[in-house]
Amino acid sequence: MNKHKNDRCAWPGNDPLMIRYHDEEWGVPLHDDRKLFEFMVLDAFQAGLSWSIILKKRENFREALSNFQPELIARYDENKIQNLLQNPGIIRNRLKLKATVANAQQFLKIQKEFGDFDRYIWQFTAGKTKVNRWEKSEDIPASTMESDAMSRNLKKRGFKFVGSTICYAFMQAAGMVNDHLASCFRYKELIDIN
Repeated sequence: MNKHKNDRCAWPGNDPLMIRYHDEEWGVPLHDDRKLFEFMVLDAFQAGLSWSIILKKRENFREALSNFQPELIARYDENKIQNLLQNPGIIRNRLKLKATVANAQQFLKIQKEFGDFDRYIWQFTAGKTKVNRWEKSEDIPASTMESDAMSRNLKKRGFKFVGSTICYAFMQAAGMVNDHLASCFRYKELIDIN
């Protein structure tokens, strides 16, 4: 998609990777469990960093973390964590890596309990995209009642790095909310596909 930059949200700037992510992925309703887990992992690693850094390292993460397959990551041991801490292509943060393993284990439990993770996570928006109508970036909240509820429930289940702000970023990325500005070409496109 080659839209004029004035027709999209401002946050991608002029970065081609960010523009492609904005134009093709961000806010698209996501129902694939492996992809939902990928977004959850990447949003946790983003804590304290810019999304641009995460996107630039995304392929390295994919390679290092078994293509974000929770059933493989759930079995990572201390040796695997040590190896990952030597990998300059990813964010080398011990707490976040250990959280990724713990989150994979909890993710699998939720899949078993609900049949899939998709059914569990979308309950926080009653199974459909919440469409907002923001005129300016400053209007977009960092968290909401829904992300608060998601965060509380995930923490209760043993997930790490799932504060309300991280949960809201996940909800935006996974299309649980449409937070494209009303003036952005993707805003209407995403309403039309819902």
